[in-house]
Amino acid sequence: MLRYIKHNLSEIIGIEIYPIISLLIFVLFFAIVIWRTMRISKAEIKTFSSIPLDEDEKYLDHNEHK
Repeated sequence: MLRYIKHNLSEIIGIEIYPIISLLIFVLFFAIVIWRTMRISKAEIKTFSSIPLDEDEKYLDHNEHK
């Protein structure tokens, strides 16, 4: 089965660019995630960490009030 797929894919001209593009997208995505994580401020971390414990209505689901 793999030989059949590999043989068909090797016949397509320019197919070798797709694994390179997918690797670049993968690396770029995780580089952006790491960059964003390193630049986050302490105030944002505190805000995000208090969301699950916050009893404020702006975080509650509106379906609970019906």
